[in-house]
Amino acid sequence: MTDMTPVIHPGEILREEFLRPAGVDVATLADALKLPRDRLMALVGGEGSICVDMALRLSHYFGTSERFWLEMQLRYDLERVRHRRDVIAAEIRRPLSGAA
Repeated sequence: MTDMTPVIHPGEILREEFLRPAGVDVATLADALKLPRDRLMALVGGEGSICVDMALRLSHYFGTSERFWLEMQLRYDLERVRHRRDVIAAEIRRPLSGAA
């Protein structure tokens, strides 16, 4: 059985679960994290992604672990490409056994 739960972008979770309850806007967070505003705007807008550096900064600001942010991004990325698994597998050419 396939899980039909829609995958939620990490930026939406940041916006709805962290920024809104804290009453913090993106510009204020970007300044506090010493990140470019457009980079954080892209994330919150569902276009950007969380890298290791950003995860570390978010973890310090919100009192979470950096792993929390990285795993959220990884889960999102995996779910987005999971439906292409068969297409990707068909594209891969494995070497014949015994070939050097």
